[in-house]
Amino acid sequence: MARYIGPQCRYCRAERRALMLKGDRCKSAKCPVNKKKSAPGRGPRERFKKMTDYGMQLREKQKLKRLYGMLEKQFYLTFKEADRLPGKTGEELITLLERRLDNVVYRMRFASSRKQARQLVNHGHVQVNGKKVTIPSYILKEGDEISIKKQSQKLVVIKESLKEYSKAGTYPWIQLDPDAMKGSLLALPRRNEVSELGDINEQLIVELYSR
Repeated sequence: MARYIGPQCRYCRAERRALMLKGDRCKSAKCPVNKKKSAPGRGPRERFKKMTDYGMQLREKQKLKRLYGMLEKQFYLTFKEADRLPGKTGEELITLLERRLDNVVYRMRFASSRKQARQLVNHGHVQVNGKKVTIPSYILKEGDEISIKKQSQKLVVIKESLKEYSKAGTYPWIQLDPDAMKGSLLALPRRNEVSELGDINEQLIVELYSR
């Protein structure tokens, strides 16, 4: 499976916001977004240039794609799947992205970043309804139970990540038992419940792919 192995912070600088690609580092003063640096490939004069409609659509797509740690082909296929669903395409896209196994493992605080969550899934540490699943893009259904394999519950990275649960809890569509290291998807997430997206305008992404 293709994956990006370059510098993660470059993405955050390009989008001028923390994309939480490095977990706790993104919340610290070491995050490059907190430093006065120009975005990669752009000089100080770039801020005076007016962005075209296409440029705005592209930036929104890049921002959302990078936030979930996906490459272009995989993101586009997810969009096409959302386009086939009966609801609003932009909102269905967000729901599909949130239902990815690697994202839910991250939301359940078993990992400090989506990249770390993908590693846990790839290495066979995660179970869905009692069965091992090693596909990070696996789309979960309402009522599915996600758990950490018994032999993997001793992993320090998982225990450290779960400390975030005591500080910030989890999301309304997720039920979690941190002691048993298992939880379930109570309901399908709605767009207005995903506060991490901030001001991302998913309608611009729909317009971009509809050109």
